[in-house]
Amino acid sequence: MAPAAALLLAFFAAPVVWTLWASFTDAALTGPGAARTEFVGLANFERLATDPAVLNATVLTAVFLIGSGIVGQTVLGMLLALLMQGRSPWVRSAVGGIVVGAWVLPEVVAGFVWAAFLEREGTLNRVLDALGAPQQSWLTTVPILAVVLANAWKGTAFSMMAYSAALSEVPGELKDAARVDGAGTAAVVRHVVLPLLRRTVAATLLLVTLQTVQVFTLIYVMTAGGPAGRSTTLPLLMYTEALRMGDIAYGTTVALALLAVAGLFSAVYLRTLRPEEVR
Repeated sequence: MAPAAALLLAFFAAPVVWTLWASFTDAALTGPGAARTEFVGLANFERLATDPAVLNATVLTAVFLIGSGIVGQTVLGMLLALLMQGRSPWVRSAVGGIVVGAWVLPEVVAGFVWAAFLEREGTLNRVLDALGAPQQSWLTTVPILAVVLANAWKGTAFSMMAYSAALSEVPGELKDAARVDGAGTAAVVRHVVLPLLRRTVAATLLLVTLQTVQVFTLIYVMTAGGPAGRSTTLPLLMYTEALRMGDIAYGTTVALALLAVAGLFSAVYLRTLRPEEVR
């Protein structure tokens, strides 16, 4: 186990420890902080607590996570998995191929695809023009909605496959018995299927949350955080502060804020969806 432990320490534990240390310093790419890093205590955290850009980015990160992660990927993945139950093999293969095809696309490619679809001269406006509907520049008028839709489109395949695998393990006898007792499709899903998928739902929500809060490339390609910071999530703010502005110390402090947001959502999921205790 020693080689594996050494790799974990080198590539996971060490960066985390360095990030914690850097957030208490004035480390920078240029200037005095680059020549000689000094300990500044809680100065970066005090700045973090009063920075309106951090509050804006935190709210947008929560909107992006709820919209594209919880509502988009998780709920849509569950609906697709339920709809595919009992369908013919060619229907499942066609739908699965389309959804998985979006998932395996690199984020750069997916970002360019959606930018081309939503820009002023893009496909969506051409369709609206043909229908006589008003057009607009979607990437500037509703930028956060644009990136939410793009990320939900790209990431739904993961939750769909997770729920499809879990649904295949639900005993058919239980669903048949519920139908004999007069339960409709919605009642069967609510009272029979979902309780048996509690652990799958918890694990999927956790993984989707951790993946969604760190999305950077897709948003950067589509909007670069603009206009005027209206799609700047915490990963983009962290990049701007640490690499574009050269303030490594404050960038790592923003990274800790991102970690706190992910941890908060994950704790809520695990608390809410944990198996009920038998009394």
